[in-house]
Amino acid sequence: MNPLDQSSLGKAVVYGGSYDPALLFPIARAEKRSELGIGTTLPFIGIDIWNAFELSWLDARGKPRVVIAEFRVPAESPNIIESKSFKLYLNSYMQTRVPDTDTLRSQLSRDLSAAAGAPVSVVLTTPTSPQAALIANLAGEVIDDLPLEVSHYGPPRADFLYSNEEAVVEETLVSHLLKSNCPVTGQPDWASLQIRYVGPRLGRDGLLRYLVSYREHNDFHEQCVERVFMDIRQRCAPSRLSVYARYTRRGGLDINPFRCTPGWLMPDNTRTSRQ
Repeated sequence: MNPLDQSSLGKAVVYGGSYDPALLFPIARAEKRSELGIGTTLPFIGIDIWNAFELSWLDARGKPRVVIAEFRVPAESPNIIESKSFKLYLNSYMQTRVPDTDTLRSQLSRDLSAAAGAPVSVVLTTPTSPQAALIANLAGEVIDDLPLEVSHYGPPRADFLYSNEEAVVEETLVSHLLKSNCPVTGQPDWASLQIRYVGPRLGRDGLLRYLVSYREHNDFHEQCVERVFMDIRQRCAPSRLSVYARYTRRGGLDINPFRCTPGWLMPDNTRTSRQ
């Protein structure tokens, strides 16, 4: 049986209001990584940044509280957490009394770390905080307006990628045209993508055709980003590379995977206009 058959994804569920960490459904990263030739020694470092906009619980007096939550799951964790199970888990706090935010933060970190198999950091922000309203564009040159004829929308075609070895550059490219599908429900996943690199100059037309070739591809957010990273690394051989996707929200959650060669800083968590 496919492990996803045992998850709640794509199934009707009853939303409860009592705390239940057993709702979290981990999925091993290893199987999909093996398809990309990734073994136990990872060719990248990185983080998966989750933002939750629908987290509410009852305080010690029974009054509802709400926050915006940021979760950072390290790329070296053995598991991702299936997003619907994540949503159900967060919703299980709705009618649960928690004495204070420190207790909540500690409980969230403990449960999510157990599911991911590595430490997960948690930041809770009130909706009125200035940090909750930060919106900015991804830095870089947008390549979406190139005058291209496109006819291939899946599966991803790494052979579209090419580079000019005689022109070594350092640059940042951005596209808002990344779209893939949930591998279980087929629902669309929309993202803006930022690629930073040092190395032979990437052919912009080939890169854009390559990104559009995800349009009918079925995979989770984290796996799409790792595929983009590996394909660019193998086809174009940059000396330094980072790939950062900011996905739009579904069910009160957005997922923003980042992968890079060692030596780059982890990204901040500023939302884009689409989020």
